[in-house]
Amino acid sequence: MPKTTKDWEDQVKGLLKAELKRRNISYAELVGKLADIGVHDSEPNIRNKLSRGKFTAVFLIQCFEAIGAESLRL
Repeated sequence: MPKTTKDWEDQVKGLLKAELKRRNISYAELVGKLADIGVHDSEPNIRNKLSRGKFTAVFLIQCFEAIGAESLRL
């Protein structure tokens, strides 16, 4: 059975949340790290994006760049 849009959203959300957890980075710390690379967003907005699982590929890459992740394993 093919994946639904929700399945894809859950997968992407899980990838980012798992990477944050592995690195022990809170949402508040992520806000600061994103600001360091010129991406300004609020903690509530980031929390909402991750809880919904609806965010752009650009945001995902910005987060990975901000936290120092150099690779993504699917």
